[in-house]
Amino acid sequence: MKLVTPFSLALIAVLSTSARAQVSSDRTFDVMDTTIYGAQTAMRARTLSCRGLVGAYLARIKAYDQDGPKLNAIQNVNPEALKIAAALDGKLKRGDHLGRLFCVPVMVKDQVETSFMPTTYGSLIFKTFTPKRDATIIEKMIAEDAIILAKTNMGEFAARDAGSAFGECRNAYDTGRSASGSSCGSGIAVTANFGLVGIGEDTAGSIRGPASHEDLVALRPTTGLISRFGVLPQGPSRDTVGPITRTVRDNALMLDVLAGFDPKDPITAASDRRLPASYTDFLRPDGLKGKRIGVLRDSMSKNADPTAPDFKETHAILDQAVNDMRSLGAVLIDPVAVPDIVELVRASGTEPSSYETEAATDNYLAQLPNAPVKTYKEIAESPLVVPTRHKDLMADLGKKPDDPLFLKQLQTREKLKTALLATMAAERLDAFLYLSFDHEPPLLPRAAAGSNRLTAVFAGFPALAIPGGFSKDGLPVGLELMGRPFDEGVLYQIAYGYEQNTNHRRLPSTVPALAP
Repeated sequence: MKLVTPFSLALIAVLSTSARAQVSSDRTFDVMDTTIYGAQTAMRARTLSCRGLVGAYLARIKAYDQDGPKLNAIQNVNPEALKIAAALDGKLKRGDHLGRLFCVPVMVKDQVETSFMPTTYGSLIFKTFTPKRDATIIEKMIAEDAIILAKTNMGEFAARDAGSAFGECRNAYDTGRSASGSSCGSGIAVTANFGLVGIGEDTAGSIRGPASHEDLVALRPTTGLISRFGVLPQGPSRDTVGPITRTVRDNALMLDVLAGFDPKDPITAASDRRLPASYTDFLRPDGLKGKRIGVLRDSMSKNADPTAPDFKETHAILDQAVNDMRSLGAVLIDPVAVPDIVELVRASGTEPSSYETEAATDNYLAQLPNAPVKTYKEIAESPLVVPTRHKDLMADLGKKPDDPLFLKQLQTREKLKTALLATMAAERLDAFLYLSFDHEPPLLPRAAAGSNRLTAVFAGFPALAIPGGFSKDGLPVGLELMGRPFDEGVLYQIAYGYEQNTNHRRLPSTVPALAP
């Protein structure tokens, strides 16, 4: 059950009333599955106002997240959203310089700090906590005229798909199904058209899982490409943030803003001199032509069941993707053999537990003078945390990053990287292709089985989730493309060619367009 304060309900009611009034003045613009380019073009043509766009999304949040199917995607709405939108309308009218994300309403996972609204990490412990700083990615987006429209629901302390603060996320394609975690709210919000784009965080697949279950495009970037400053850590050796969008182009536009060196997160120095002028330069309808792609058929998870009907369905969708890519000019090596890949992935770490979590969390909390708790131990032992997450947190309590077992995991990850790169070199591959999950989204409260997302996590490689089609039950099935470090542009090139020629994006029937 979603926990919402009376203030939040009143605020959303006021905003949605204002929003509906505004929508009427922009009713010629169709907000459903619009893109950054589509919205900005309409605003420049004066057929849409920024306030009208924001108003349309606020009305949809009210109709479908608070009322209707109660998808439970939104934690808090920015109370200044319409005011900010009006100010941006003023900039456009005056002819001022407009940022690259001019009037792009962004749905941000509530793991990312915002000084102007609460950051809860999905937990009642932090329900009213508002940090005194903004995460670097928040600063970057606002500097480019984006609007942080809402903070989204998430698995408590960045794992699974439910938390004590706002309850369980619900899949927009079937509300009785999992939306995957832990960036579930951002995935639901983007697919349901509650905002233009979203931000997620990925430690064990948490950006790509929701994308797979919600028919979206989502990037886990190369570790070190995007700053994590101001984001609650879980495992610094594998934590990263990335964009969740409905199209490949919007994803590339977001990465243009998010990527780059941040002295507050020194690991991003690895990206210096490795950024293209724009990731959109890679986008061509014939992007698959001549590309060499290796198909990974092995199940990386121990809980995949090859005898299950939905396993056979998802793999049939992978088969179709292989055929489609071949017909579009790609060379598919199917299957491709990476020596000992299954053993290397399974020995590289666990999900979601990490030997880094306690030390990283303690260090992070020490930077937040007004945080309600000061140590990971206080969090792990709190009776407020949902039982499933409480068990995970307690399992990490007392673990240290200098544990010999963790050091052995790090050594294994280096072997995994070498095996992947050696295979790419030997087969002259541009990317790997595989299923995000071997099974369809499960009925709640079960978690999805057959996750193949950890390969990119442990290697630190970029992985782009893309829609692959739908099961017989009408549930999305996601594919992933994984490439060499800092080869995001190549992944976008392949994905764009596939997207433009297959068009697997489909709106959820639970959240149709609102009446004018």
